[in-house]
Amino acid sequence: MSRLLKSSVLALACLLVSACDRQSSDSAQPAPSQPAVPAKVPEKLSGMIDRTHKGSLLPEFTVSDAAGRKLRLADLKGKPLLINLWATWCAPCVVEMPLLDQLAQQRGADLKVVTISQDMQQTEKVAALMKQRGFDRLEPWLDPENDLVFHYNAGTLPATIYYGADGREIWRYVGGLDWTGPEAATMLAEAR
Repeated sequence: MSRLLKSSVLALACLLVSACDRQSSDSAQPAPSQPAVPAKVPEKLSGMIDRTHKGSLLPEFTVSDAAGRKLRLADLKGKPLLINLWATWCAPCVVEMPLLDQLAQQRGADLKVVTISQDMQQTEKVAALMKQRGFDRLEPWLDPENDLVFHYNAGTLPATIYYGADGREIWRYVGGLDWTGPEAATMLAEAR
């Protein structure tokens, strides 16, 4: 599928789904002076769990960063893995990033958190946003062709996919979530 077609399909999907609404009255990217972890989790974080792909294997995709480092997703077996697809222009994505960073800090020994930006031609914004906000535990991985969005059939961002240590999918979560709260803790306890 051509890059232009992928871009058009992703843009159309996000326009149709309120979770990625660029016209939101709230700022998609809070000012740099705001704290990295909100004092109260914003109410706009909501979504739903999808277990219809349970048992699917980690995909054979490789992502990279702006410096050219590569990460092969299928090589991440061995401990539970949380893959988060996000974009700098997606308000709920930006809101949940500090919560994912905090989760990675709290559970780093027993959980790998991988955030993969779906920003297409503005990849420099990804590393800048993460550095500016002080996300110390998250790396700025990129999927500029949006291959993962199409692989996971993710019409809404953020989309988060959870794998067990065996590399098999447990669930997908479509929308934003407080990754440091009790609901997330219960969901993450499902890994074996």
